[in-house]
Amino acid sequence: MTSSLEELLALQRAAFLKEPFPPIDTRLERLARLETMTVAHSESIAKAAAADFGHRASADTLLGDTLSAIAAIRHMRRHLQGWMRERRMPTPLYLRPGRSRIVRQPLGVVGVISPWNYPYQLAVVPAAAAIAAGNRVLLKPSEISARTSALLRDLVAANFSSDEMAVVLGDASVARQFSALRFDHLLFTGSTAVGREVAVAAARNLTPVTLELGGKSPAIFDTDAGFDDYAARLAFGKLFNGGQTCVAPDYALIPAGSTEQFVASMKRAVVRLYPTLGTNPDYTAIVSERHLKRLSGLVADAREHGATIVAINPANEVLPGPERKFPPTLVLNADPSMAVMREEIFGPILPVLTYERLDELISRLGIEERPLALYWFGHNRKRRERVLRATAAGGVTVNDTMWHFAAETLPFGGIGASGMGAYHGERGFLTFTHEKAVFQQSRLTAAGWLYPPYGRRFDLLARVLRRIM
Repeated sequence: MTSSLEELLALQRAAFLKEPFPPIDTRLERLARLETMTVAHSESIAKAAAADFGHRASADTLLGDTLSAIAAIRHMRRHLQGWMRERRMPTPLYLRPGRSRIVRQPLGVVGVISPWNYPYQLAVVPAAAAIAAGNRVLLKPSEISARTSALLRDLVAANFSSDEMAVVLGDASVARQFSALRFDHLLFTGSTAVGREVAVAAARNLTPVTLELGGKSPAIFDTDAGFDDYAARLAFGKLFNGGQTCVAPDYALIPAGSTEQFVASMKRAVVRLYPTLGTNPDYTAIVSERHLKRLSGLVADAREHGATIVAINPANEVLPGPERKFPPTLVLNADPSMAVMREEIFGPILPVLTYERLDELISRLGIEERPLALYWFGHNRKRRERVLRATAAGGVTVNDTMWHFAAETLPFGGIGASGMGAYHGERGFLTFTHEKAVFQQSRLTAAGWLYPPYGRRFDLLARVLRRIM
């Protein structure tokens, strides 16, 4: 496999060197192919994803994979001409009459390692951004979503030459070989632990990386946030795709003394969204037995450490059942001793914590690892802005969950343990672009006065420069 990986990389690098700055028409045509491929095969993508998960709601694939990818590609196609344009930059007085500009140049060959939870979108959207920027792309999708990954390989092979974009399949050992290749940029989406390994492997080649990781994203309710007003929005963000979303709210922070009302509101919201679970086509299964056991273990550990467990099972079905449906579960009285508060959950489990004062809330968030997302529910602008400025998170949605991810005009990325770098929209284009600084000297310039041999003329010019710089 190593040789074939290296051969593919060499093939793409040779193709890039023949066309180091693809014109806009070429880039738009490649993006159009990617969009047409997505639209034409959306049903096949949904079927493959459903087979990978055991059961996956078709709406989850439509919203989370195909529509998201189509929206991103169309946004790139609309704005690409402006993104590619050279930027004239101001020239300092002491360098005039020279001129300054920035040329946005492709990097070369980009590697993308994508995860299983949104197996199409999280592969195709960064690949599209790299293509828009004029690069060649190698993709390594997850082996856990094997059917979707195989479909992606076949679709890409049918619509792109291997020197434009290619898909490589394989297990974790192939992913390790892939991350050690000398790419011009490498984007990884997945867990923090694996992200560290990818960064180390890439560092050996001085390959720049974008790491889209995860972490424990809080959903914070201010004292004026009515639970009934927002419980459905929180439940949707937590339970979409069976909770297997990197920006899903990981735990809730609510005002002290309001736990009973919060639980009642969440129960009503879940019943409204998912009146049944095991037989409900809208409720997505956990992707594997290993992940199912992990979630069961988190709940068991929390119970052993004194938490109160509230499983919301509206129809009283036997779960998880053969389709690996895990019930929406609230963990009350959660504390840092519990594994559910130390690990990213990636499932329909929501620990619930309380706070007394805003200062206490800010201090608590300050000592935690920085999350990929933060969610604030409430109407008091002053308190909201104080929290937003005093805390760090990759992105924020106010009075809802996850929608900042869908805004192509906003950068998406983590901070600290939740990742580095960003993409989406123009930020994605820039991630895979080198902004080359170009200074053009004028035929008439005093720069020669700074050349040796130094003397009175140099001293005079140096005194002038001190005044105008």
